[in-house]
Formats: sequence, C-alpha cells, structure tokens
Amino acid sequence: MTGKYTKTFALLMLALLPLAFVGELAAQEGITDLRGPYLGQEPPGMTPELFAPGIVSNGLFNRDCIATADGKEMFIGLMHGGLTTVLWTRIVDGRWTPLEIIPFALGADFAVFEPALSPDGRTLYFLTNQAAAGQEPKPGWGNQNIFAVDREGDGWGEPYPAPEPITTEAIEYYPSLTSDGTMYFTHHERRQPPSIYRSRLVDGQYTEPERLGAEVNCGEASYNAFVAFDESYIITCVSGREDMIGEADYYIVFRDEDDNWSEPRNMGDGINLPGTSASSAFVSRDGKYLFFSSDRTNDAENIPDGKLTLEILRKLDLGPQGGLADIYWVDAGVIEKLRP
Repeated sequence: MTGKYTKTFALLMLALLPLAFVGELAAQEGITDLRGPYLGQEPPGMTPELFAPGIVSNGLFNRDCIATADGKEMFIGLMHGGLTTVLWTRIVDGRWTPLEIIPFALGADFAVFEPALSPDGRTLYFLTNQAAAGQEPKPGWGNQNIFAVDREGDGWGEPYPAPEPITTEAIEYYPSLTSDGTMYFTHHERRQPPSIYRSRLVDGQYTEPERLGAEVNCGEASYNAFVAFDESYIITCVSGREDMIGEADYYIVFRDEDDNWSEPRNMGDGINLPGTSASSAFVSRDGKYLFFSSDRTNDAENIPDGKLTLEILRKLDLGPQGGLADIYWVDAGVIEKLRP
C-alpha cells in the first residue's frame, strides 16, 4: 500500500462515510447479462487492454483485481474519496451478479483493501486498518494489518487477524499466497521503507517471516508483490531505481528450484509508462492472464483534437483513463518473454 498513494492513504480514514454509498455506485454499473469467465470479456492479446471498461474500469479508483481459479468469481479493490473497500461479483445461474461490497465489509468501522485468496479459495486475506488483539486502535491508517475471513456457505464469516508472526506491531499489507500456503507480503517498521517478506506454512503454522534478498527488494522501496502460484516468479512494485520508466514500476524476478532469484527485470513500456505508478498485479491461476493497475491516461482517444470541452471533462470524470487507477489485462505470455 505504498508509492504514489501514500498521502491518499494517510488521509483515507479521517472522514470515513458509510461504505454503502460505494456499493450504490458500483451497482449502477449495471452488470445484467454477462456470461463466461472474467465477466465474459474477450481475452486480450500481447498488448494491455482495459479490463471490463465501464464495469470494473469505470472512472473510480479501481485496484487489486483478483479472481478464483475458474475465473467465475472476482474481487476488486475500490477507493472513492475517503472510502476504501473490496467489491465482489460472481456467476450465479450462469450470469455475473452486480458488483457489490463484499458482505463482511459493509460497516464503516474499518477499511478493507488488497484481497488475496488462499490456495483452496476458502479464505480471503486482505489489508485492513482494524487493530488486532493487543494493539492500540489508531485513527486513519495508524493500524495496518493483514486479516482473513473464511467462507460460510454462500457467504462469509467474521474477519480475524492473520496469525503471528505475520501480524505484529509494525506495518503489514498486500498478502499473496502460493500453492503450498506460503505467504508473501509487505512489511516495514514505521518511518522505514517497505520490503517484501515471506513466511512458510509448516504443519499449519506460519514460520518467522524472512526478508527477501536484493533481487526482490531491489529499489529504494519494494512493495505490493504478487507471487506466482507455483512460486516461480514474483512481480513487485518498485521505486527509486535508475532503469525505471514511470514514477514506480512493475518488476519481475524469477525463482529456480533451489530458491535462487534472478536479477530484477523492468516489465517494459507496455506495462510501465512515464508518469504512472505501479500498485497492484495479479496473474490468473491458469497462468493465462496478467491483470495490473495503472493510472495511465489516453489523451489521443479521449481528447482527439487536443481541445478540452466541458463534455470531455465530464466524460473523463465518469469513465476510465481519466487519471485514476484502472484495471488492465494482457496475455501472460509477456512474462515468458522476460524469463532469462
């Protein structure tokens, strides 16, 4: 949860309003007859495309797009002014349901963001500003913890903190899990730069987290890392490197069977653009599609003659590519092209 949006998050909860308002905004997107995996969208090629324009990429601040293994259930992080939450949609009776706030996050007592699924899809991990047991509740994002919630029937139970040693008095966020339950996440002490850590799941217990080496923690700040389900690579958001294209870029680092990591590689100008900030990536369980968040704009399309009008400004305010984060997806073959 760092990078370009630090100031936004610092103010995020100072004037928290009822999250139901966001639910109303999302429901107005009108998902009524979409069928098939990934909201019935036409799969992308090797050039990134907006994902579900007008539905998911809708002019609001959308981030953290993940899906279940079969692509029939999706979770999207959403920010709107001082609100932050996770939206949920799934296929019921062959059709996608309208986007809605995931039921356990309907209250205004705490915020929910950065969802990640367990290997079996039965548990959802996420970032929250809720204090864990033994912590002093703090305003805004004074608390940053990884919590979890389990499925109960067709719904969800009550959230609870991720177990120690993952949950500490320090800052932890952006969980990502491998097939054996290993958790990668961002950790940092207050007023210190963030780094990527890893905790193995052994006999049902998480081991003491280890800070990954300089290949992964490769800039002034490394954060919000997605790990491949088979742990063969990690995509991390990085700032403070000389080979960057944007303000913060997506980098990929490959891992071999002996737990050695390759040198980090910038994912290139198809993924990273000048003036943009990396914040969130996800690769579908079958390895076919890379989803990522980008705050890129498209003036050539949105302002074709280079002249602003009130109508254009209204369109940018109500649609994607207006300067807030949108969700893009691309054929995951772009990853193989970067493999050493």
